[in-house]
Amino acid sequence: MAAFGFFRLGRLLLAVAATPLAGSVSAKAPQLPQTAPVPQLNQQVTPPPPTEIPVPEPRPADAPEPPQATQPQNGQPNAKQPEPPAIAPLPPEKPAEAEPSASAPNPSEKPAEADKKEEKKILPDPRSAAIAEKEMPAEELACRRRLKSMGVDFVERKPERDTAVGCSIPYPIVLRTLGKSIAIGPEPELNCQMAEAAARFAASVIQPAAKAEFGADIKSIGQASAFVCRSRNGGGKLSEHAFGNALDIASFKLSDGKEIDVGPTPPEKEAKFLDAVRKAACGPFKTVLGPGSDADHSMHLHLDLEPRRNGGTFCQ
Repeated sequence: MAAFGFFRLGRLLLAVAATPLAGSVSAKAPQLPQTAPVPQLNQQVTPPPPTEIPVPEPRPADAPEPPQATQPQNGQPNAKQPEPPAIAPLPPEKPAEAEPSASAPNPSEKPAEADKKEEKKILPDPRSAAIAEKEMPAEELACRRRLKSMGVDFVERKPERDTAVGCSIPYPIVLRTLGKSIAIGPEPELNCQMAEAAARFAASVIQPAAKAEFGADIKSIGQASAFVCRSRNGGGKLSEHAFGNALDIASFKLSDGKEIDVGPTPPEKEAKFLDAVRKAACGPFKTVLGPGSDADHSMHLHLDLEPRRNGGTFCQ
């Protein structure tokens, strides 16, 4: 019995001793809520309304452009760039280039070529210096013998020379006929070589062409120009007429009285005859011009023996 009482007393003492510690622990422990909210799945979170950004006011039309920021180089800030002017300055006008004169050499030409071109302009025709010798040269005498053998009637004329213009014909002759049956008038003054070429052409080309086309012979040939001291087309280089080296034919007269005039629009049959004569002249003569080549030759056929490089011809 005593033991039972001692046992109960011990338990009581233990309970009393444990009571202050339990109160101290319970005073410091946090209080938990009796109920906790249950989380909701896939719940959309509404974002807060955007904050309004103020719109900048427009820049006035005459306000200068703000300077553009430039990237620093090597860690050093760039200096402020100067603002470009509102209107770019115009470049100075190029001075007008003076037109080259006709006598000045072309700058694109080499000096030697320019000098050669200038010399060609100022040098006179070498034939201008030709003068008659005391005795007639052998080639002139031979030419006259050939004319006589062809039945050409001619007379000698004194030398013609104009030092101011450059015309010269040291051994001229005046033709009365181009053969035994072909007269020519007015009587032309020519050098002997041109006279011989005209006589041969009349006999070998003009006469057969007239016979074939009209059934009649050539009675006479009308000439418009022979020796004339002048330049070509009124200026520039000397004409072949200035050396008695050209003959202009304006018309033909047949034995039956028919006349054929050189012109731009002859009748069909006459045009055929004139065309044949003109084409055949290119070769025996070095220059052949006529209607259609230019205004100066619209009413006659121009025939000459102008010396050309490599014996070439110029026919229009």
